[in-house]
Amino acid sequence: MPVLEPNPPDSHRKLLGILGIFLGVVVVVSIIATVAQSMG
Repeated sequence: MPVLEPNPPDSHRKLLGILGIFLGVVVVVSIIATVAQSMG
């Protein structure tokens, strides 16, 4: 089963959206933490 389908079901699309938002938040938080550490 391919990871990215041309027309994924709604449940898959919703799950991918949640995962994308979660990953985006984690990346933003880690960037903010790194900048705060470098600023002292």
